[in-house]
Amino acid sequence: MSSALPTLTLPQMLREQARTQPDAIAIRQKDFGIWHPLRWADYHRRASHFGLGLRALGLPAGGHLGILSENRVEWVLAQMGAGLVGAVTVGVYPTSPSSEIAYVVGHADIEVMVCEDQEQTDKVIEALDRLPRLLRIVVIETKGLRSLDPALRERVSTFEEVERAGAAAAAQGGEAVIDAALQAQTLSDIGLMIYTSGSTGKPKGAMISWRNIRGVVPGIVDRLGLDGSTTHLSYLPLCHVAEQMLSTFVPLYLGSQVNFGESIRTVQEDLREVAPTMFLGVPRIWEKLHAAISIKMQEAGALQRALYRRALAAAMPLAEKPRERWTAGERLRFALAYWTVLRALQNFIGLRRVRVALTGAAPIPPEVVRYFRALGVPLVEVYGLTESSGMITGHRGEAVRIGTVGPPTLGTSHRVGADGELLVQGEMVFEGYYRNPEATAASIRDGWLHTGDVVREDDGQLRIVDRLKDIMITAGGKNLTPSEIENAMKGSPFIKECIVVADGRRFVGALVQVDYETVGKWAEAERIPFTHFRSLVEQPRVRELIGAEIERGNGQLAQVSQVRRFHLLTKELDHDDGEVTATMKVRRASIYQSYASEIEALYAGGS
Repeated sequence: MSSALPTLTLPQMLREQARTQPDAIAIRQKDFGIWHPLRWADYHRRASHFGLGLRALGLPAGGHLGILSENRVEWVLAQMGAGLVGAVTVGVYPTSPSSEIAYVVGHADIEVMVCEDQEQTDKVIEALDRLPRLLRIVVIETKGLRSLDPALRERVSTFEEVERAGAAAAAQGGEAVIDAALQAQTLSDIGLMIYTSGSTGKPKGAMISWRNIRGVVPGIVDRLGLDGSTTHLSYLPLCHVAEQMLSTFVPLYLGSQVNFGESIRTVQEDLREVAPTMFLGVPRIWEKLHAAISIKMQEAGALQRALYRRALAAAMPLAEKPRERWTAGERLRFALAYWTVLRALQNFIGLRRVRVALTGAAPIPPEVVRYFRALGVPLVEVYGLTESSGMITGHRGEAVRIGTVGPPTLGTSHRVGADGELLVQGEMVFEGYYRNPEATAASIRDGWLHTGDVVREDDGQLRIVDRLKDIMITAGGKNLTPSEIENAMKGSPFIKECIVVADGRRFVGALVQVDYETVGKWAEAERIPFTHFRSLVEQPRVRELIGAEIERGNGQLAQVSQVRRFHLLTKELDHDDGEVTATMKVRRASIYQSYASEIEALYAGGS
């Protein structure tokens, strides 16, 4: 399959798509409620102009361009513009505070920084004295720029100004610069640097070459059944490899369409309008969609709730059964459930046309996968890393075993180490960490990428047990996998986060963060008074509710893994407080330190 792809880099593929289907729509962006199309010819033209504008600003071939923005068309125009002139793109999480931005921008040797708006620009300006290599700032939305200090304003350009400068250069023969850059570009060149989330330390810059990108795409396309007609809603951060693979890697090789919504806050509305054929959601997105349906059903009448329960009861046994093996009776029962209830729910979440739905980047409770498959949404769990340039395992079509991440994809070789760690090999394995040879040597050994994930393999299906470093041993010597316990609890729509405490302890304890929206709706229906997060979780009946949900989760676990005591957090875990990463991964060490007294209280007294 890999040989079926052109032996071209991603920027070379942009030029090829513009040549072969110039009038086809490559991107749509929603602004003020209106979807604006961008054809492949215009995508290539605007990216070329921006790339030439970057050259005019002083960004050399091999130079580093940073992007600090939510997903939007300018993100990919900047990325591909940089690629067209031989520069490297580095994404920075827009939710990051100034201190984290300063670290990434400084460590990555970024010379030109694209910022979405005044808020993001201010974060960079705050750290300018620590960023001697940063030459220029380019701002997409210019409102508020007039308030900049005049001396600083000389270092700031608008996105439009850079494009105009590039267009002027193109009119003076600048296209030859791009042609020369693309002629010199090889698959071995670094195209992207993607920084890890930094859940256990400082973020590391993974260098992704054009060969890595071309190496991962065939497996994604083959396993998910994608083609040029695929449509995708882009909303997860483009500085993460998961969104890169579906917003740039795959579309540029297949010529498929990407849609950028108004903002990450309008995802559900945008889903209903786009009705994409492919959708990627991290576990928290699926948990929120599950919670949204739960809230809707709480507000529904008695008849609607009864129909909903009956439809789920009919569909749930079919969640893992391939449709070609359904009996006539099962087809009839599902059809009745679909036309009376499930079709409306699919429309409500915007996924009625989806041909494949993905979850990855973190563990997901199996019952959440089972729930959506029962609704008729073909949700599959996939697995990949920044260091593998994206997805390297996943289920195919109807062949799903819930709780596993499927077999490895086309082009991925794998083996399981003596300690259960998954090792992988293939063209998709990254080139190493920028300015960190020690971490590179620890990650790639004897040609094999050490993923750091413990797996079990059953009949070719891989099951992720936990991170190797997260395995816990109780005081009684029992090995526990915290993610299994946490997932059992997070299957509840009322529990947003669960952090297990068990290492060296007599029994399993947990810190629990409720889902404020779902629990709040429940409390309103039960006429329980509250005014904010803390007042809600301090209500005795809320604690009873969560206690019952934890007992439900315990019913899925072996006795040694069951949560015996829990503490309800009185605030949401916060990125700014160092409790979660920009991708909302829990920083266990930080949380254990911040909540040391609450943890000790769990273990005070008898067992």
